[in-house]
Amino acid sequence: MLKGAKYKMSEERLQELKEELVFLQTVREKEVAQQIKEARSFGDLTENSEYDEAKTEQGKLYSKIADIKNLIDNAEIVYASEKTDSVGIGSKVTVRDLEFGTDETYEIVGSQEADPAMSRISDDSPFGKGLMDRKKGETVEIDAPAGVLKFKILKIG
Repeated sequence: MLKGAKYKMSEERLQELKEELVFLQTVREKEVAQQIKEARSFGDLTENSEYDEAKTEQGKLYSKIADIKNLIDNAEIVYASEKTDSVGIGSKVTVRDLEFGTDETYEIVGSQEADPAMSRISDDSPFGKGLMDRKKGETVEIDAPAGVLKFKILKIG
């Protein structure tokens, strides 16, 4: 994660991150400290795999805490677009794949809420960028590793 970069997210996502941070700094940190304490009680630390694993887990935990703090400190709250005449963050967009003739509906979200498996597409992704500010009826071309993909916007909600 880039330090100082802005991360677009909803207020709900920011709250989830804050709750996760509290959990990691309280419950999870105590659990890992207990693991280290128990591993130390086994004696010689030079050949103590439990101790090594616990210290590795502690490192991962502190890294995750730092990442979440960075996300929170650099959060940019985005609100769902009220407009329905063009695509914006929060829009639900139904598109037709012009190559295969299939229709799909996606929600355009900030980068921290993207989940392609749930059809939540980041506004920073090539697909999201290609749809932003476009209108119903427009055809968009998206540069993808597989080549140029063409979609027609059927509905914006």
